[in-house]
Amino acid sequence: MNNPDFRITEDLLASKNSRFVNHLIDLAPQYAISYGLAYLFFYIGEFTGYYGLNDFLNGLSTFEDLLYTYSLMIAYFFLMESLTSKTLGKYVTKTMVVLPNGQKPSHLDILKRSFCRMIPFDGLSFLGTNGKGWHDSISGTFVVDTAKFEARKTSYSELDQIGVLQE
Repeated sequence: MNNPDFRITEDLLASKNSRFVNHLIDLAPQYAISYGLAYLFFYIGEFTGYYGLNDFLNGLSTFEDLLYTYSLMIAYFFLMESLTSKTLGKYVTKTMVVLPNGQKPSHLDILKRSFCRMIPFDGLSFLGTNGKGWHDSISGTFVVDTAKFEARKTSYSELDQIGVLQE
C-alpha cells in the first residue's frame, strides 16, 4: 500500500484490554527463555562437568541480573516485531505494530520501541485516554487491531484503483 493519505486513526488502535493481554502473554516466552537458559547451563554442567556457565548465571549481581533480563526482553521484542510486526501476545489478540502511514516499521523503529520498554513505569503509561504507551509514542509506532487495519487498508487500495484503466 503506497497511499500517502493513509493514516492510523484512533478507531484502528488496539484496545487497552488487548494491550494488557499482550503484556501478560509476552511475559511467558521471556520467562521460558530465561529459565530455559538456566536449565540448559545446569545440564551442560551435569553432562560435561563444567559448571562455569551455571555459576556465572547464579553469581550475577542485582545490576547484572537486571542487565541480563532486559537484554533478553529487548532481544525477544526486537526479533519478533522486526520479523513479523507481532509478538506471541499480538498473534493471540490479533494485533500488530505499524507506522502512522500503515507501513511496517523499520528495524531501527523496532529497536527504539524495544529499548523504550526499559523506561520505568512504561506499563503505567497505558492509563491515558488513548491507551498508547511511551514505547509507542517515542518510537512513532502504533499497535492496531489487525482485522480493522486490513479492512481500512483494502478500502484505501480499492480507492486507489478507481479510474485506473485495466488492460
